Formats: sequence, structure tokens, C-alpha cells
Amino acid sequence: MMLGQPVKEMAQAQQSAPTQEAIPDGPKPQAIPDAPKPQELPVGQVTPGAGTTQDSSGSTSDDEGVPSKLSPAAAQKAEQGPPPEDVPAGQGPEYVIRAHVDFVEVPFTVKDNKGKLVPGLTWRDVRVYENNLRQQPSLFTVDPFPLSVALVIDQSMTFDNMAKVNNALAALQGAFTPYDEVSLITYNNGPRTVTQFTGAQSARLTQALEVSKSTGREPMMYSTGPLSQNIIINNGADSHIDPNTNSTHGTSVLGIQNVPREAHTLNDAILAAGVALSKTATGRRRIVYVISDGKEYGSTAKFSQVVKYLNTNKIAVFGTLVGDSSLPVVGFFDRMHLPLTMRDNILPAYANATGGNFDGEFRQKGIETSFAKIAEEVRTQYTVGYYTHEPFVDGKYRTLEVKVLRPNLTVIAKKGYYPTAGDQRPTGVTQVK
Repeated sequence: MMLGQPVKEMAQAQQSAPTQEAIPDGPKPQAIPDAPKPQELPVGQVTPGAGTTQDSSGSTSDDEGVPSKLSPAAAQKAEQGPPPEDVPAGQGPEYVIRAHVDFVEVPFTVKDNKGKLVPGLTWRDVRVYENNLRQQPSLFTVDPFPLSVALVIDQSMTFDNMAKVNNALAALQGAFTPYDEVSLITYNNGPRTVTQFTGAQSARLTQALEVSKSTGREPMMYSTGPLSQNIIINNGADSHIDPNTNSTHGTSVLGIQNVPREAHTLNDAILAAGVALSKTATGRRRIVYVISDGKEYGSTAKFSQVVKYLNTNKIAVFGTLVGDSSLPVVGFFDRMHLPLTMRDNILPAYANATGGNFDGEFRQKGIETSFAKIAEEVRTQYTVGYYTHEPFVDGKYRTLEVKVLRPNLTVIAKKGYYPTAGDQRPTGVTQVK
């Protein structure tokens, strides 16, 4: 009975108590944060009065920066250095790279042993050397840049090669994007500007390409056939060659026919294209695109002078090689140059000295596809930047070498550069509003 009485009273109290919904919510108690964990003491020898410093890997070092203990992973990380500034993927054109006067920017292309482009490289796979000294990358990006292209078309080719180029020019504009700008320069006995920089998809460029079409020149006729013989008037002491029927433009003292010299002013044309590109806005990739058979003779500018100007203004030479020089065997011998003679193919030398490339095509279909192939190669270039430790504006040539820590790969980059004070800009990567 005594136990039943408290149970009965508790049941009545529960029935008479208000429901939970009727009771207003009161302030909830706040969670009490945990106390801070005790810090670990530095491990290693401590120099009196100097203390220790701790790197990101957790190892301690003295004031001279010599770590006491490093794991293999930490040692590799320390050897690579801090990561470079990375531009977000897909936002390259919306960003402007700004650098100090001692900032060097190196675009490069990587291909495998089959000549295909290699994507997916990171800054950890790349090593940059200036004057044989390794540099620490401060910028690495794979985003494409808008292009400023100076298109150079050779009109001194033979009529058959010129016909192939004329028919293939219709596919040229499809290799560029609306963000690109293109100027057009032709050359025969000298360079001629057809149009200044205009939109790559504009009607103005379409009309300029139509104007640039030429018939070319006839191939040289050597001493074969009856029409190749000269007519000599008055046999004897006063004999001379009839100028109206002279097929070889005269003969030498030994009677050997003199072939007239052809003018192929490729050096002057590339220099004119470089001067036009040097005035374009910064933040764009500067490209000289040459469509030629590579012959050079009669230019005022020298090859070394033009290359120095291109490397000073960060201009690369790409091109489509046509004619006999595009053939594998013939093209190999055309690259050889004998002193005091015409250079049969100088385009590979320009591409190698400026970090560009060329594609040799003999047929019209190959010439058309080479436009898109070269444009894709330019857009998929990697860009690495670093701060040089050399006195920047000294005018001396600096050698460059880019290496990739993967086997069986070919790196295409410029061999060096000339410093200039024109690159002085504030530091940082800022977004364009």
C-alpha cells in the first residue's frame, strides 16, 4: 500500500501537467568548445639565443636554413620549391599577366615520339634553365592566349606551287578565332603590306586574301632544247649576241650560260612582319606565319639581325613549307647553305631560333590541313614564367632551355632571348572586369 500511493500520485501529476507543445522553448545551452591542444615542442638541437625555425614539412632547422631531418617526400618538395602562380583553367583570356622588369615568360610545346602534342603536364614536370642555371618557376599556365598573327605569303614561287597556295587560302581563316587579329604581307622583290591588323573572321581579311593571290613566276630554263641557244650576229671580232633572242641573259667568258638570279626577299618580309607585331598590345601571342618555299636571296636585312629583333620582341616564326623543300630527302639537302649562294630553305632556321615550328606539305590538301595543325600547336603551348637573377637590361643574349621530366618527349622552345626594359609592369595576375 505504501508503494502504490507514490505511483498513483505520479500518474495524477503527469495527467495534470501541461503538454510539451504548450511549454515555450527556452534558450538552448551553448556548446562548450574544447580546450586548445598542447603544442609540441621542437625536436632537435637549439642554439642558445637563436631558436629554431620550422618548415611546412614539420622538420626543424637553424638560422642558416639547413634542415635537421627531412623525409624523402619532404626533400622532394623542398627541391621543387613553392608552386608557381596558377591561372584558373578556362579563364586565360580573362586574365592579364603583369610582371616586373626581371620577369621572363617562355612558351613551349611538348610532343611525343610520334609527333603528337602531349597534354596534362604540370609545373612539377618542367625545369627551366637560363645560362645553364636552373630557375624557380613563378607562373605556369596552359590556357590559350589570343593571337596576333602577321601572315607572310611568298609570291616568288613557281606558278604550280603558287596555284596550290591560292586554292588553299580559302581554308586559312577557319584556323583562327574571333579573338585573333591578322595582318597580311606579301613579297616578291620586296615586302608589301596588303592590310594592317584586322579581325581574323572579318570580311576585310577575306578580301585581302583574294588580292594576295598571284600567278607566280616561270621556272628557270636551262640550256636544253633549240630555243635555249643564243643567236650570234657577225661571226668574228665584232660578233655579239642578239639581245632580242637572248635566252640566258648572256654568257660568261668561257661560254658558260649565266642563269639570272632570282629575288626571294624572305628576310625583309619577316622583318616587316616583326615590326608590325612589335606594336601590338601586350598579353597576346605574337606569331609570324610564313607560307613559302623557304628560298632567300636579295634581302637587305641579314638573318642574324632579323632573329635578334624577333627574340627581343617575343615573336615566334611558324610556317607552311611548300614546293620541293617540303619533300623529306630534297628538303634535307635544301637546308644546307653554301657561302655566297642562295639559301634554298631558311624557314627551319627561323623556326628553330625563335621557338616556332613548320609543317612541310607538297599537295594542296596537305597545305589546307597544315593551317589548322599549326594553329592548334600555337594554342596548346604551355607557358612558364620566372624571375631572372641576371641584371636585366644589359643587352646580352641569354640562353634558355626547357626540360620535361618524362622520357621520349621533345620540347620545342626558343633558344634564348634579349632583355628589354619595355616589359616593366606591376606584379600580379589581375582579372579583367
